[in-house]
Amino acid sequence: MADAKTETQSSNQMWGGRFASGPDAIMEEINASIGFDKKLYAQDIRGSMAHATMLAHQGIISTEDRDSIVSGLQTILKEIEDGSFQFSRKLEDIHMNVEARLAALIGPAAGRLHTARSRNDQVALDFRLWVKEELQKTEKMLSALITAFLDRAEEHADTVMPGFTHLQTAQPVTFGHHCMAYVEMFGRDRARVRHAIEHLDESPIGAAALAGTGFPIDRHMTAKALGFREPTRNSIDTVSDRDFALEFLSIAAIAATHLSRLAEEIVIWSTPQFGFIRLSDAFSTGSSIMPQKKNPDAAELVRAKTGRINGSLVALLTVMKGLPLAYSKDMQEDKEQVFDAAENLELAIAAMTGMVRDMTIRTDRMKAAAGSGYSTATDLADWLVREAGLPFRDAHHVTGRAVALAEQKGCELSALSLDELQAINPAITDKVYDVLTVEASVASRTSFGGTAPDNVRQQIAWWRGRN
Repeated sequence: MADAKTETQSSNQMWGGRFASGPDAIMEEINASIGFDKKLYAQDIRGSMAHATMLAHQGIISTEDRDSIVSGLQTILKEIEDGSFQFSRKLEDIHMNVEARLAALIGPAAGRLHTARSRNDQVALDFRLWVKEELQKTEKMLSALITAFLDRAEEHADTVMPGFTHLQTAQPVTFGHHCMAYVEMFGRDRARVRHAIEHLDESPIGAAALAGTGFPIDRHMTAKALGFREPTRNSIDTVSDRDFALEFLSIAAIAATHLSRLAEEIVIWSTPQFGFIRLSDAFSTGSSIMPQKKNPDAAELVRAKTGRINGSLVALLTVMKGLPLAYSKDMQEDKEQVFDAAENLELAIAAMTGMVRDMTIRTDRMKAAAGSGYSTATDLADWLVREAGLPFRDAHHVTGRAVALAEQKGCELSALSLDELQAINPAITDKVYDVLTVEASVASRTSFGGTAPDNVRQQIAWWRGRN
């Protein structure tokens, strides 16, 4: 006996630390999901109420049992919300925790609740409801961010700034036009959110384990009660589908990428070298050693969260890629990724909305930079095509010579004399100076979608009618 005891102790030590009690402790640790899926309590209880109501309506359980079940579930909901409910890891998940408490409250009637359903369709329902609600929340937050950009665009429809390609000055644009670029980006994100809600708007409950049920249930009734368009149409796909979670994470990753691009611009714009904007202390921090520093930490953290959200998408794609139909326990790994991504996306959108509204636009610095780097060179080339009749490639060559001369003299294009310009091409007249200012440049870009201030105002009005 002593040898057996020693062998057991040695075996337990091999499991190490928190698993010293052996394989049972490991199984409990790897199997339990209550630590994170308790977040689904409201959806789980809501789904159970709808299921019990349908069972009674179909004569599968009595109205008395239904009333007891619904009353007990309402009590549990209150207990969870006021913090008095005791979650147990030994009961594995939110479903078993609620069911065990329901049995303690109402007795044997609780056992009738699980008629004609499985934990497979139950978790699919809970998770789908949660993701749908999160998408609806994300839609509202994106709308608020779009509104913040529309307000800044309207305020700065005429404010000139440099437009960049390769982070090199390219052509003058307006800050309002630049803001509207983000309206387009986040508008696409919001459209993806709306499409995702439409895609997932089907009720899984009643698919049971994977084959449906022989009980005369009414899945259309539960779908309507839970706010779904209709029930799902294939029981196998229903319990094995996590496309709605993947779609949420895909949307989150794309939106986070847009937020990160904006965050990068805020970081760049707030440097002394650019000085285009100033963030208040609400979204900045100082340095522990350099008293002059004002760091755009909120923007940097938004930028960093993109990697975390992208990681969640890759993680769940990897979980799902090799699963045979129908349900596998691997799918328990879906929720933490979605919960984490949702939390961080919400925080990033809220922070960015705050920064867009908070930042002070330094119009003087933007205008000074707008004319740098010979940003009106394209306007000179266009003028040569339009007024002097040159082919564009010839005009491009002439303009390149003018830029080279300006660089040699250390001046802007508009500072070259008419004699100097005519020495390059005699067709140039003094009217060319009308297009060499940054204001004239942006005003000329009247093509649909261009940066002309009137265009910007038209686009703002169009978006306000749809936001």
